[in-house]
Amino acid sequence: MKVIVLGSGVIGLTSAWYLAKAGHQVTVVDRQSTSAEETSFANAGQISYGYSSPWAAPDIPFKAIKWLMQKHAPLVVQPSLSPEFYAWTTKFIKNCNLQRYQLNKNRMLRIANYSRKCLIDLRESTSIEYEGQQRGTLQVFRNQAQVEAVEKDMALLKESGTRFTLLNTKECIEKEPGLSLVKDKIVAGLHLPDDETGDCFMFCQQLTEMAKKAGVKFNFNVEVNHLLRDNDTITGVNTSIGTLKADAYVVALGSYSVKLVKPHGINLPVYPVKGYSLTLPITNKDYSPVSTVMDETYKVAITRFKDRIRVAGTAELAGLNLALSQKRKSTISMVVEDLFPQGGDLSKAEFWTGLRPMTPDGTPVIGKTKIANLFLNTGHGTLGWTMACGSGKLLADAVSKTTPDIDTEGFDIFRYL
Repeated sequence: MKVIVLGSGVIGLTSAWYLAKAGHQVTVVDRQSTSAEETSFANAGQISYGYSSPWAAPDIPFKAIKWLMQKHAPLVVQPSLSPEFYAWTTKFIKNCNLQRYQLNKNRMLRIANYSRKCLIDLRESTSIEYEGQQRGTLQVFRNQAQVEAVEKDMALLKESGTRFTLLNTKECIEKEPGLSLVKDKIVAGLHLPDDETGDCFMFCQQLTEMAKKAGVKFNFNVEVNHLLRDNDTITGVNTSIGTLKADAYVVALGSYSVKLVKPHGINLPVYPVKGYSLTLPITNKDYSPVSTVMDETYKVAITRFKDRIRVAGTAELAGLNLALSQKRKSTISMVVEDLFPQGGDLSKAEFWTGLRPMTPDGTPVIGKTKIANLFLNTGHGTLGWTMACGSGKLLADAVSKTTPDIDTEGFDIFRYL
């Protein structure tokens, strides 16, 4: 079967890879000059299976009000008059209760843990290199209230088979010696030993070359205009190089997927959540992170690469706005300087932003639509790389009409109908 994949971020690439492995003739289309030039370019560098949680939680509405008054708030809302903003926000708030949170987190852990298995299989069966480390992540807590709050999540982690250990301050320092200079700021930590780290952009470049060798064709520098449709069938994609045709079509355009499918009666509840990152050179390896340290207070991740530190965080609701905010830069700069004051050289930091496509319930949208040959793979929010391999494999199963390895209940667009 001929399949066109729209988008070559980490989600589009993994979709293309598993589709090719399933025997399909795959073409990837992207407006950029190479893969992973947008949201996958400079993400947090963490593959956080155990940290897979929906932002929509019972205490978020109250916290959001408090954050409005904070200089370094993890969530920033720029109110919009767009109906998409209000529709998404309304759905988000409806998911901010314990029952929905537990349901959504269980779904997210299901796809995340499956993705872990798929990535391990990929790494063992290929020569892919991306500065990957399998040393776990450490979620650090600055106050006892955060420790008490995470106990509910620990029950869900245990239920899903996710390994974890709650650590005291001394044990946190043993896992991350670089925190020894600021041990008075940490009361506890949650260690997730199966989480991983690495450079997502490097991963995507490697996977692109591997996909080419597997027969995948790439059309870069091509604008996607709209989908052509005849009754219940997509007949082609109108692009800047003409109409491209296939038997099946996969939309993996992140936040830009919404506009493409809306004319065909598909109301995809995905909203862009802007995130920021800094990448800075390491100055002192002894006082740098060993793996990923997640600051629960500010929702900022600090990840160790070979000779660099990646600092990423902030969720900003501002539509399709890619402007770099100096206020957000100051927040993530403050966190890395606060926890690893001697770790990296902030004067040489590179600042970046990207739009993370988030659903109101946190679970991505993977699989079929009401149009027989149109498929979706988007809405992964901050967990695109974490869920990428599993999502790509499930997408390929849906296109191939193959029985998936795991229960896919609640993953496709039909959960919103």
